[in-house]
Amino acid sequence: MAQERLQKYLSECSVASRRKAEELIKQGKVKVNGKIAQLGDKVDPKKDSVTVSGKKVVAVKQKYYIMLNKPRGYVTTMSDELGRKCVAELVQDVGATVYPVGRLDRDSEGLLLLTNDGEFANAVMHPRKHVPKTYRVTVRSNINDAQIQKLESGIDIDGDGRDTLPATVRVLEKGAARSVLEITIFEGRNRQIRKMCEQVSLDVIRLKRNAVGSVKLGMLKVGKWRELTEDEVHRLQSQ
Repeated sequence: MAQERLQKYLSECSVASRRKAEELIKQGKVKVNGKIAQLGDKVDPKKDSVTVSGKKVVAVKQKYYIMLNKPRGYVTTMSDELGRKCVAELVQDVGATVYPVGRLDRDSEGLLLLTNDGEFANAVMHPRKHVPKTYRVTVRSNINDAQIQKLESGIDIDGDGRDTLPATVRVLEKGAARSVLEITIFEGRNRQIRKMCEQVSLDVIRLKRNAVGSVKLGMLKVGKWRELTEDEVHRLQSQ
């Protein structure tokens, strides 16, 4: 087998995303054949021994691709120093350790992808892919056309002069004290939907992700998971 970049190999072995793998290499936590690795190093998976923080990296034998209907109150991590409930508790019976593809904050719910295929995760999350993510958003007020236009056209949510990409907003229910929206975004910035709504004076009281790309949550029960079909995996990779 030809040599490949170290960060790509670590991603394929589900150690971390390529970006995170690069950070681990820079921090000196990765060794190849006992020597501290450098960014740009290549490895031969058949010959070289790779460790991260002293733990040997083992190639993934079977790849899993699942969707979880994440309940509110769970953090999107595999462990938590504060003792909060983690999504890892809900996927213990998958048969392998799988990692979240992107995030849903603790108070949000709905479709969360998990996998042990680092390349798949990288393909879905890469900023250049602009994979659409669709949310059902309940806000504690009415909504007007000006607010919708701002949400759709782009907003500086982090004060850095960088507007969000154009989004699509559909009003599902509209009332004086409560409105329900369907918002589709094409990037995955931290707490993006909540921040967008905050910028136009909308108070989010419930946030649920119903779709990633063309893959929909459907009737999957809260707290349960299922494997993606081959077609769903293919569609996400080619989105």
